[in-house]
Formats: sequence, structure tokens, C-alpha cells
Amino acid sequence: MKKLELHLHLEGAAPPSFIRGLAQEKRVDLSGIFDERGSYAYDGFEDFLRVYEAATSILTTPQDYARLLAEVLERCAEEGVIYAELFVSPEFCGGADLGAWRDYLAAMVEVADRMRAQGIDSRGIVTCIRHFGAERARKTAICAAETAGGWITGFGMGGAEGVGKATDYDWSFDCAKEAGLGLTCHAGEWGGPESVRQALDLGCTRIGHGVRAIEDGQLVRDLAEQQILLEVCPGSNIALGVYPAWDRHPIARLADAGVRVSVSTDDPPFFHTTMRHEYNRLADVFGWGDEEFAQINRWAADAAFCDEATRDRLRKEFQ
Repeated sequence: MKKLELHLHLEGAAPPSFIRGLAQEKRVDLSGIFDERGSYAYDGFEDFLRVYEAATSILTTPQDYARLLAEVLERCAEEGVIYAELFVSPEFCGGADLGAWRDYLAAMVEVADRMRAQGIDSRGIVTCIRHFGAERARKTAICAAETAGGWITGFGMGGAEGVGKATDYDWSFDCAKEAGLGLTCHAGEWGGPESVRQALDLGCTRIGHGVRAIEDGQLVRDLAEQQILLEVCPGSNIALGVYPAWDRHPIARLADAGVRVSVSTDDPPFFHTTMRHEYNRLADVFGWGDEEFAQINRWAADAAFCDEATRDRLRKEFQ
């Protein structure tokens, strides 16, 4: 089955074997972030962020990011993904320096163009890091605004939801919006329904995760009425303990209530998941079939941060 994926962190999608190989090339010891099977090893969300940032630290050049993007897009294609949107942060690509960011971006665009010719289309969502603070987010927003267009089509925020309020970053989101970028924000994963409302106040048309909106009936109705799409990552939510099991996950209840949802893998090697695995579990647990999967992909196409020609092409895949 063909699939669209809207919530995929580029660095977080780096296979452990890729990071280990790069570390060996650079003679850097990263053994402390892997378990005995060679997988990423962490305990809870805070430790996940530590391991994530340690793994990311080995990616130091534009060529590193070009190699990573090629690896990730090839794996997406193997899972049947024909269009992916990837979160990438200038913070990790030259310390949010605009000149350095342009160099990193040029290397990634070259790969994205080549992979598009091989059947896997993609776009980049420039992402500020919430727990780095609002002032640093401004530098990321400027990088996004100055390179908007082409491969860069969106702006978002990831990181620890418990740091401040989403609305503390309104300058950055306003800057990105003025540049014509689509807006999304991580919310409603660790933060409750109020965090989703704050993201809506920023002008977001999509919410990263957003699943805890289910705890507020009025918010669920508002999301459905405004046709806000939730970028849902069930396997991630369960791996990190947001929900204890697949049958307790609210994705089906949200969809049944009229809320638009898509399905993504977030940071797949960290959570031992793939797009096929996500679809298989949704089919097993909730009885979803071709009709439901076609619908979530149509919703994803409607909400994608892409040009109308690309959107029309994607919609035709799921008529």
C-alpha cells in the first residue's frame, strides 16, 4: 500500500548502524547510547532526548546530512512511502547560522531531487527546539524564512513540551508564516489539551501528535470543525509510555469523532517501528482496512505542506 508520512524527524530516523558507522569513520566513541543488540538505549523521555542529541552530535557536515537523507528516504521507499515530510533543525546544521544552514540545505536538496526521480518525494520542515528557548528559536525561524520555497515548505517546533508555553514562540511562528511556510507544532503528547490550544493560537494547521486532545470533548469538536490534522505516531506514543498499549490509543476514537489524522513513525529506529508495522497494528487492533487507510492518506494529502500540483498528484493515488 502506498503511504504518505508527515511526521518524521530526519536525525531521529537515522538507523543505529548508520550512526555507528559514521562514528567509526570519525573515531568517536558513542558506545554509551547503544544496547547489547546495537539498538538505541534510553530510559524515559528525558533520557530519549539525551540519546537523541548524542546520536545527532556525530552529524557535523553537509555531506553527513546528505548521506543521512539518502539513507532515510531509501528506507521510506521500502515501506511504500511515496511522499515524506521531514523535520530538520538548523540548530544541528551549523548552529542555526544562516550561511552554514544554506550549505547543509543545498546538500540535502541535491539528494531530495535525486530521490524524487526514483519515486520518493519529500519536503523539509524547519524545526526549532523548544527546550533551547525562544531566543534561539528566532534564529531558526530566520533560517526558515530566508530559505523558504522549493524543498523547505514548513516550520514547526519539537523538543520538551514541558518548557514554557508554545505561545512564547509566537515571534518565530509569525516570521515563518510571513514567509509562506506551513505551520505545525508538537503538542498534546506530554502536554495536555491546553498545549494543543496554544499550538492553535500560533496559527498551526497541523498538530504534531495531538492525541491528548481526546481528554477535552470541546477541543475534539473544534479540531474536527476546523479540519486541523493530527500527525499521529501511535508506535512512538506507546514506546514512550504516553499510552500503555495499542488498544488504549485514541487514534480510532479521534477519527470516529471527525478529527483528521495521519499516521507516521516519528523516530522509527528509536521505537522499533516502520510504516508497515504501524499499518499492520492499526489493522489488527482497530480493524482498519483499505477504506480507512485511503482516508487517512487523503487527509494527509490535503494537509501536506506542498504545492498544489504535488497535492493533486498525491490525491489521485488515493481516490
